[in-house]
This record gives sequence, structure tokens and C-alpha cells, in this order.
Amino acid sequence: MAQTTGTSPQSGRPGQQARPAVVWVLSRIGRIVIVLLGLSVVTFLVVRLMPGGPAQALVGVRASPEAIARINEQLGLADALPQQYLRYMTQLMHGNLGESFLSGGSVDDIVSQHLAVTLELIAYAVALAVLLGIPLAAIAARYRERWPDYLVRAVAIVTFGFPSFWIGIILIAVLALKLGWFPSGGSGTGPAGRLSHLFLPALTMCLSFLAVVVRSMRASLADLLQADFVDLARVKGLGTTRLWSRHVLRLGVVPAVTLVGMNAAYLLGTSAIIENVFAIDGLGQQLVAAVLQRDFLVVQGITLVFGLLVVISTLIVEALQSWLDPRLRRGSDD
Repeated sequence: MAQTTGTSPQSGRPGQQARPAVVWVLSRIGRIVIVLLGLSVVTFLVVRLMPGGPAQALVGVRASPEAIARINEQLGLADALPQQYLRYMTQLMHGNLGESFLSGGSVDDIVSQHLAVTLELIAYAVALAVLLGIPLAAIAARYRERWPDYLVRAVAIVTFGFPSFWIGIILIAVLALKLGWFPSGGSGTGPAGRLSHLFLPALTMCLSFLAVVVRSMRASLADLLQADFVDLARVKGLGTTRLWSRHVLRLGVVPAVTLVGMNAAYLLGTSAIIENVFAIDGLGQQLVAAVLQRDFLVVQGITLVFGLLVVISTLIVEALQSWLDPRLRRGSDD
């Protein structure tokens, strides 16, 4: 009897530990389903409210109403909206994003061929923002309310104030055309070609996003430098380098990680603009072309993929937050 009583709590611990993880996974899956379902409805309705349509793009703006009606009938666009949406959702349930009304190509193929370039561009921009933002925020926090702090904040505000496409045009004119340091467009081939061709567009996205990272990290680092545990570490004789690397920076980058996840939608939207400025054949350029041509299924498919990427990035950020800040792990365990 005593043995049964002693082993019962231990046998129950794995289940108790696994239960929060299962709940967490199920809640995130439910969130993904709800977000994508809502996004599919909104995108479906919005693209059909735009003036014009794929039929007009196929036969031309001077086509007769009879010709446009005939094309709409062939494309299934003459059916009622609920019927069109049900047909679209049935395709999605089978893992099919549909086919382009204009080219007849599969939307799945369009996504698979152009998604990698867009993801590389966004990852490149985030890496540059982190590599530039962390040192700048550390300098601003270390010399708070002194001239280095004012200079860093001024640079961040200036870069944030200009439109991203304008920054891109300036970088092309100066660094690509005038100085010839970098290619003016395209995505390049191979690792070296990718790094060279995508540097200017990634730098453009980085500069438009840098101010958010710097301001958030500066405030976080400045608060941490005044925390009690930092004063205690200094009293114990911990050096400045070890203090920053072990305590201050690790906790200070948590807001920056959060901001990257929260601004995933902004980065995806900015990539669509930058890809057109630098003639990068990515998913953003395909989205803009599909909107201009009223290619409904391509717009819906790419938008759903972008929405899925935003949700996934949010989940990754939550995991990184827990890893960087142990206090969040203890809070979730409780």
C-alpha cells in the first residue's frame, strides 16, 4: 500500500507536465485555423469588390459586356458568391490553392517558385536590423541623454521618416549606379550572388524598420541598467563586458524579438514594395502583379500564405521569448 501511495504522484507528473504542452499546441492550432479562415473570407470578398476583373484583363477594356459575361461564365465568376467561396474552400481542403485565371498555372507552383526569395529577403533584412540595432541601442542606453544617444535616435528617426521605396531609389542611385558597389536589381544566383544582389533591398527594409528596434531596445536596456540585480552584480565585481553579455543584452533583446514577430505583416508588406523597386522576382512582386491584373485566386493564395507566415512567426517569437527570458517560462509553467 505504501509503495502504491509513493509512486502515484511520480506517475502523475509526466501527465501533468504534458497537459500544458498539449493545451498550448491545441490552442495555437485553433488560432491558426481561425486566422486563416477569417483571412480567406476577407480576401475573397475584397478582391471581388475591386473594379474590373480577370475577364476584362483577358479580353481587354474595350470588350463588349456580352464577351465579359461569357468569360465570367467560363471562369465560374457568374455564380453566387457563397457558391464561389464554397468551391474555393473545397479546393483548399484538398491542398489546392487554385489556378491563375490569366495564365492557367497552378497557384501552388507560383508560391513554391517565388516564396524562397521573399523569405531570404526578409531574413536578410531582419539580420541586418539586429546586427545594426543591438549595438546602436546599447550605445544609446549606455550614454543615455548624452550626445551619442541623441545621435543614434536622430539617425533612427530620419530613416524611419522616409518611405521605404524612396530609400531604395536613393540606394540604387548612389551605391549601385554611381559607385557600382552593388547590383541595382535582381536576386542573383548562388549564395554569393544572393548576398550581393539582395543586400540593397535588405538594407532598405532594415533602415525602414531599424528605428522600431532601436527605440524599443534602448528603453529596455536603459531600464535594465537601473535594475537591482545589475547593481548587485556590479557590487560583486562583475566586469562590464560580462555584465552586458550575461544579463543586460540577453534580457534586452526580448522586446526586439517581440517586435520582429509583431511586425511580420509589415515586413511582408514592405517586401512586396521593395521587390518591385529592385525587380526581384519574389512572392511580393507576384502579389502586386496579380492585384493589378485582378487575378483573384493568385491574390487569395498568396495572401493566405502570407497570413500563415505571420502566424508561424508569432509562434517562433513566443518560443524565443521563453528561451531568452526564463521568467516567461516560469510564468507559463505556473
